[in-house]
Amino acid sequence: MSNEQDKALHKKRMQNQKEKVDQRIAAAQEDKGLLLVITGNGKGKSTSGFGTITRAVGHGLNAKVVQYVKGGWECGERNLLEKNGVEFHVMGTGFTWETQDKESDIKAAQAAWSYSKTLLQDPSVDVILLDEITYMVTYKYIDLDEVLAALNARPKAQHVVVTGRACHRSIIELADTVSEVRPVKHAFDNGIKAQRGIDW
Repeated sequence: MSNEQDKALHKKRMQNQKEKVDQRIAAAQEDKGLLLVITGNGKGKSTSGFGTITRAVGHGLNAKVVQYVKGGWECGERNLLEKNGVEFHVMGTGFTWETQDKESDIKAAQAAWSYSKTLLQDPSVDVILLDEITYMVTYKYIDLDEVLAALNARPKAQHVVVTGRACHRSIIELADTVSEVRPVKHAFDNGIKAQRGIDW
């Protein structure tokens, strides 16, 4: 095959691909708030959620973050996003194996969920990150049916990002987009401590 034939074949393939992509774009006409789920056992779920919040803020959208599980330690994303008008509500108890106090954890989870519900009813909030809320549902600190009802009843244009391991199948079924982060390797497994600016 000559170079000219190769170029012609490549151009034809790309034209065919462009036609298919253009058809899909033309067919996607519904405009609505999305429910995105980022789950799985790999690293990067919260980071991906914060990336979505950063993108939204870059487009002038009103974004809020509720962090479940997280404690009072420094968070690089929070350092940046709060300077750009993003309000955070941090559950603040840390991991359950650290607190070892189920009653206190449930109380903190319920307070964070109560705040989340107010956001999910507020049409002025464009995007909400419910970071690691999946754990609260798994531990039954928050009622699944209540979460589903609030997500279903939220303003039509409001986007919600849910992160955390083992997302309940009912939330996955409700979601518009679901991504699963799979672990392949993790530095911590080889004795490397969490790195500032990379892991937190």
